[in-house]
Amino acid sequence: MSDATAKPAAPLDEVMLAMDVVDTLRHRQDLVTRELDGTAREGQLIERLREIYRQQGIEVPDHILKEGVEALAESRFAYDPPAPGLNTSLARLYVSRKTWGRPVLLALGALLVVGVGYFGIYQPFQAGQAHQQQIELTEGLPAQMDALYTTIFEETKVQQAVVQADALVSRGKAFAAEGNRPGAEGIVEDLTGLRDKLRQEYVVRVVNRADEQSGFWTFPEINTDATNYYLVVEAIDPDGRALSLPILNEETGETKVVSQWGQRVPESVYNAVANDKRDDGIIQANEVGRKSDGFLDVEFQMPVLNGAVTEW
Repeated sequence: MSDATAKPAAPLDEVMLAMDVVDTLRHRQDLVTRELDGTAREGQLIERLREIYRQQGIEVPDHILKEGVEALAESRFAYDPPAPGLNTSLARLYVSRKTWGRPVLLALGALLVVGVGYFGIYQPFQAGQAHQQQIELTEGLPAQMDALYTTIFEETKVQQAVVQADALVSRGKAFAAEGNRPGAEGIVEDLTGLRDKLRQEYVVRVVNRADEQSGFWTFPEINTDATNYYLVVEAIDPDGRALSLPILNEETGETKVVSQWGQRVPESVYNAVANDKRDDGIIQANEVGRKSDGFLDVEFQMPVLNGAVTEW
């Protein structure tokens, strides 16, 4: 249709009046029912509407009243809610975005940070740690065992240390191959202890101080008819410091690290030391044995018996 033949748009005030007429008709259902559903003509309904507006002091043109009646019949100004569906739900969600948008964005941001932290940082870090630990278990710990074995082999002066070290390395590498990290680490500690024991140097001597006990005797619980004689001894390194050593207590079966212990000796040795101290209060021959570098055991210079105690 050309602009010349197009129907001009109604002024805004007329549209508003027509909408008011429709609104009046909606609120006066008795009027609509009586006039439209009865035998009265449309003109009678328009007349009634004109009278209502005149009572309010408003003059409404007939064409506005007629247009309002027609609009009511056509539901032109009525609101029909959209049918339920996905599009309707999405539209309502979009309209209410100011209500839920910020919390959702904050939650998504938090999830993004957590996801980046977990998948981008934590998991790669854990994977790297696990890989590093696996390399250490399969390569690092066996290499430490081999290095300790080499040191023990080069520094020992007794075959016994080499035999012990060889057995420990075999067990340690088996643990590493099985993935038993605590077992492999324990073998490294044992080899380190064996190496350190070889390097130790000290003299085992009778405690020779006026205010301390130098010997004692006991009746063993398993044989009260026998008497066990002990000298109280200590280990002194080349710098004159007393060392603490692991000593097996023959009475309890427990090993304790102590700085003094009772070394069991024959009765004759016990009496000889007692007479030496009784003579002038000093034990001249107080050296019981000596532990030299490269050896595992003490070389005793006095006759001793197997057995020691850590408490008396």
